[in-house]
Amino acid sequence: MPESQRDVRNRIASVGNIQKITRAMEMVAAARLRRAEQRIVALRPYANAIGRMTRQAVDAAGSNVASMPLLASRGSEGDVAMLLVTGDRGLAGAFNSQILRAGLRARAEHQTEGRGVAWYASGRRGASSLTFRGQAPRASYIGFSDRPAFADARQIADDLMSAFLDGQVNRVEILYNHYISPLVQEVRREVLLPISEAALLGGDAEAHVPEGDQAPRAPMDYEPEPGEILGRLVPDYVEISIYRALLESTASEHGARMTAMRNASENAGDLITDLTLQMNRARQSEITQEILEVVAGAEGL
Repeated sequence: MPESQRDVRNRIASVGNIQKITRAMEMVAAARLRRAEQRIVALRPYANAIGRMTRQAVDAAGSNVASMPLLASRGSEGDVAMLLVTGDRGLAGAFNSQILRAGLRARAEHQTEGRGVAWYASGRRGASSLTFRGQAPRASYIGFSDRPAFADARQIADDLMSAFLDGQVNRVEILYNHYISPLVQEVRREVLLPISEAALLGGDAEAHVPEGDQAPRAPMDYEPEPGEILGRLVPDYVEISIYRALLESTASEHGARMTAMRNASENAGDLITDLTLQMNRARQSEITQEILEVVAGAEGL
């Protein structure tokens, strides 16, 4: 049964109200995205410096690294702690779902190799999705995905390092959305512990500079010993790595939500155009029918 003009007009009003909401959410996400980008830019020099100092201390410590609990590899067996960094809210496109899919794929890989997985979830969406699948996380951290603080990263790092040092897990991995642009977020999977397997020892941007272009560095003297310095640097490195991932995830979430709401607003505009055309056709049909009735009545007279 074709819709009346009133029904179509009501649908146009409803879609118009939804479009106002999506536009407002887009503007809010854009404002929060700018602040999140500024926090990432401000953190990068410190994070790079911590990584560089830790790598240099590892090189200086030499064979003593194997005796340090957070640095030595424990083999390929044992459980793996996987931290999924998601958001507390939805309406952000594939932002949350792609982290969950990547986590489930990583879990399947570990199980194939005979390792168990202990879930840790940052963000209400990740925790609730894992619980729904019957894989409740060992610990969940919610309520700060919009604006994470360093204290939040420290709490997560303390729990993960305690699980590693207590022997509950032999490896710690993190999965998060790396922010590239509002349109592009890339899922990153990194090893946090042990440090010997982490991306830290793979080098940073400086390691990829051609050898002839690198400035010579003077030998460094350590006071106290490199091992003692590492004992202080490694926890800081884990904390700052998690904090960086939280900030990257926050910027990615705002970018994904801004893009999703923009697409929703555009789709609402297209739907309003189609409904308006449908209403005009219905009105023209009614007018034509009325004219035919008038003509038929006149002929009858």
